[in-house]
Amino acid sequence: MPLSTARISPSGRGLLLAATGHRRGVAIAAAIAGALLLFLLWPSAASAAGVDEETAFVLNTLSFLIFGALVMWMAAGFTMLEAGSVRTKNASTICMKNLGIYSIAGLAYFVIGYNLMYVDVGDLIGSVTFFYGPSADEIALIDGQDAASRVIATPYSSMSDWFFQMVFVATTASIVSGALAERARMWSFFVFTLVLTAVIYPIVGAWTWGGGWLDEMGFQDFAGSTIVHGTGGWAALAGAIIVGPRRGKFAPDGSVRPTPPSSVVIVTLGVFILWFGWFGFNGGSQLALGSALDVVAMSIVLVNTNLAAAAGVLAALVASRPIFGRMSLLAALNGGIAGLVSITAGPDITEPLWAIMIGAVGGVICTGGIWLLERLRIDDVVGAVPAHLFAGIWGTLAVSIAAGGDLITQLVGVVAIGAFVFAVSLALWRLIDMTVGAHVTPEVERIGQDVGELGLEAYPEFLLMPEPEWDSDADADADADADADADADAD
Repeated sequence: MPLSTARISPSGRGLLLAATGHRRGVAIAAAIAGALLLFLLWPSAASAAGVDEETAFVLNTLSFLIFGALVMWMAAGFTMLEAGSVRTKNASTICMKNLGIYSIAGLAYFVIGYNLMYVDVGDLIGSVTFFYGPSADEIALIDGQDAASRVIATPYSSMSDWFFQMVFVATTASIVSGALAERARMWSFFVFTLVLTAVIYPIVGAWTWGGGWLDEMGFQDFAGSTIVHGTGGWAALAGAIIVGPRRGKFAPDGSVRPTPPSSVVIVTLGVFILWFGWFGFNGGSQLALGSALDVVAMSIVLVNTNLAAAAGVLAALVASRPIFGRMSLLAALNGGIAGLVSITAGPDITEPLWAIMIGAVGGVICTGGIWLLERLRIDDVVGAVPAHLFAGIWGTLAVSIAAGGDLITQLVGVVAIGAFVFAVSLALWRLIDMTVGAHVTPEVERIGQDVGELGLEAYPEFLLMPEPEWDSDADADADADADADADADAD
């Protein structure tokens, strides 16, 4: 008959419960000790206890979804980075553009982009079909049919793969936004974003990750130094050339007008968000989480990613003094991004010292690239081209140094992707400029895109101060064209 504690005094009941708890603790400890003894005496038993097929399917799918959500969070990082880099009169437009980028990229990649990149890919392009969805077996499983064995025969669910790939597309377009901030027309930019995410990026992806001609050559780009960041960088460079600089950025005597960010704090926050999201960007690109090998490899990827970013920050900070004549926080922030971009092509290297070297060189290249673009009179508001394109090229070529890639193959990939993306982007931006216009009017640029295009100020309590007149030759031509248009309208 079981012992009842209902009539035992409180002190006695406490002693009884303590004794019972002690016996349970001893039993649990004995069980753990027995299990350890079993694994020590029969090692084969431990090695046989692997992850079954369904568990691997679940872990792989979950990793895509979680890491994809981390990469999606990078959209917030780009928004903060850009909104803090521009003047307050353009901050609302930056928010709208980044919200539009993510929305357009998601729809475009769902309608046609993924199919072009991954479905029935030949040497150059995938399937020109519309829409993507779960497989027939997955739908059958959801409908209650016995299809689990067929579903888990694949490494992960269809839509988890689509989601993970889609957030990379949005990252590519975000790179362009920062470079063209404060003067690109919003709807013109959205048109370019649509073509970039629906066609240009998926074709580059088909050549590489989709199994196309560059993949067959042995081109290596683990998470997209060239495929993602190089594509975005080339598109941004083409846009910066066609759209032109901000009014007054470059004086006729060749001097550069300083345009300090409206909030260094927000820029710094944006960089930290991007750094955090990059763990999903590179870590998730392991594309599996169903074995000890995958977990070990992913750990190495995350550590190398962090080391490269840190090295990029410090190297850029040191390089900023001889290049700019001062220690520059903005150079350091861009150096961190450049370090991340540089290691993205080969974060799976097993020697972390290489990650530090690759990230440091990327930070120096980025800092020098910012100076070079200003000398070439190319206006890049956030330093997107040096951080993503220049550092991306370096990181892709560095794969041949540290990660076993072939230098010629890597170089062919960089040149082919660069030539394709830059040529198509340049032509598209030119077409946009000739039809609807790429650069905002002088008046909109003067009062800010927030009021001129959105009618919504980000900081309405701030007083908009007139800026000093410092017109470049290009500004004078733009003013003359605007006056001519006004006279024509009056006639």
